[in-house]
Amino acid sequence: MVGLVATLRTRRVVRWARRAILAFVGAVALGLTPAAGENAATIHLRIAGGLGGVTQYEHYEAPFWTTEVPRLTNGRVRADIAPFDGSGIRGSDMLGLMRLGVVPFGTVSLAVAASDEPELAAMDLPTLNPDIATLRQSRDLLRPRLETVLRDRYNVQLLAVYTYPAQVLFCREPFSSLADLSGRRVRVSSVGQSEMLEALGAAPVVIPFAGIRGALEHRAVECAITGSLSGNALGLQVLTSTLSRQAIGWGISFFGANLGAWTGLPPQVRTQIQHGLRALETAIWQAAERETEEGFLCNAGSPRCVRGKPGRMVVLEDTPQDQQRRAQLLRRVVLPKWIERCGEDCVAVWNRYMAAARGSIADPN
Repeated sequence: MVGLVATLRTRRVVRWARRAILAFVGAVALGLTPAAGENAATIHLRIAGGLGGVTQYEHYEAPFWTTEVPRLTNGRVRADIAPFDGSGIRGSDMLGLMRLGVVPFGTVSLAVAASDEPELAAMDLPTLNPDIATLRQSRDLLRPRLETVLRDRYNVQLLAVYTYPAQVLFCREPFSSLADLSGRRVRVSSVGQSEMLEALGAAPVVIPFAGIRGALEHRAVECAITGSLSGNALGLQVLTSTLSRQAIGWGISFFGANLGAWTGLPPQVRTQIQHGLRALETAIWQAAERETEEGFLCNAGSPRCVRGKPGRMVVLEDTPQDQQRRAQLLRRVVLPKWIERCGEDCVAVWNRYMAAARGSIADPN
């Protein structure tokens, strides 16, 4: 027994050492050491942003921190930002590093963080938000709970909630409803999407974004879930015939700060940054809505297509039949599977914050 205890302790020490090394690598990658020669009156922030190379980061997050924050604070605050995926940090490590203060300010994907904290998936469960108006409602309903979870469990202050554009369904062969997916192989990117597709009689296949085009070309899948405009960038308007407007999911992330780092800023600076982040959040949501719609326009070949390549796809509108099917999937499949991963506490969370708005009461059994 003593030997077993010693072995377990050794394993814990090894795991701790690995986390410490990761934290050190992350700190160096993000430039979290003091800047040499910096004016003592200048506050220098280091930010881990969202995914590099996408609209949210390139056109909104990065310019906000490098240009807008110095303007808002009259030069008192300067910030460096790098996308977390370009900083040597795994998305699954972000929350832990923020709790430790190694990453003092960062953007975290809720879907990725939910692998360790399943409750964080609640805002963007599959079938929950078929359009951005419904997604905004989910955000507003669950935001107070998200703020509490981050503060109490992770020592993180919630400062903004972001979204990526809608993740929608492309298929090679025509379809008219969710029921038509039965028997088809469909590219997915998450456990929740897989569970939903299986309930529809489809065969989910997890494929990275970069592999979607090849999988459709070689008929490894007949359909794929991806962004309406990013799918266009892959050339799916040439490989597929039909596209649905109903969002399977979106991709919510939050921007937050280690509580110690946040409260260590002067009150006036916190107020200035919060004011700017409110405007940034609004701009990111508006951009996600525009990009989603532009994807539909381009794939359908509309003359209003600007950023994509025109296709000749059929774009399906939402139908009462699919609305009823989504409600059934949420009640019978999506919620029960989420609760299995999340535990009975999430039953109370759902029923308090979401049940009335969605007409679905979570059942612990």
